[in-house]
Amino acid sequence: MAGLGSSNYWEDLRKQARQLENELDQKLVSFSKLCTSYSSSRDGRRLDTSDTTPLLNNSTQDRMFDTMSVEIEQLLAKLTAVNDKMAEYTNAPGTSSLNAALMHTLQRHRDILQDYTQEFHKTKGNFLAIREREDLLGSVRKDIETYKSGSGVNNRRTELFLKEHEHLRNSDRLMDDTISIAMATKENMTSQRGLLKSIQSRVNTLANRFPTINNLIQRVNLRKRRDSLILGSVIGICTILLLLYAFH
Repeated sequence: MAGLGSSNYWEDLRKQARQLENELDQKLVSFSKLCTSYSSSRDGRRLDTSDTTPLLNNSTQDRMFDTMSVEIEQLLAKLTAVNDKMAEYTNAPGTSSLNAALMHTLQRHRDILQDYTQEFHKTKGNFLAIREREDLLGSVRKDIETYKSGSGVNNRRTELFLKEHEHLRNSDRLMDDTISIAMATKENMTSQRGLLKSIQSRVNTLANRFPTINNLIQRVNLRKRRDSLILGSVIGICTILLLLYAFH
């Protein structure tokens, strides 16, 4: 199985994997943009008080979300199947001489699949949370409008309630902006991850030959961890401040 035919089979699997990964990357970027623009468009629709306004569950964005979710899940399933075929190939007789290189390539594709799967579920979870919050706020606003039109009295209590509601909406927008920044940062880091992995693999090979380079790599890795901690701390502090501002 280590002949020319099997080699072509492995290359075909790699091409399929790369093609599916490219499609997934594009789909996930569009999916992320759809989720980040969801809340603002829902705000615009809520300004229309007409009875003929479409319900939120029937909105175009909701349908797009469902359609893109299914497409991404199908692509993830296809990529998983290709990875399984690659794993079967590496375990087949006659590939022992190339097993180390094949396993390294397979592991890279598995890491990419795992990253895309996690990103999809996180973005989907954020979208569902935003939709649930928007449905709740829309219901509250509708109750307020119904009360105002039914009683015809705009008393002090209603004004205070509306002001508090507006304050909550402003807080939600700040939270959405923070989520958008975090997701954009993650997209940038994901796009750079593949390149960094390739560079790190080559540097590790050199490090095994030259101890001095190995020490340098350890310092670089230490700095990377420190930068990650700093970035995580900044995001955490910003989130806490926003929550304090929202519930003050």
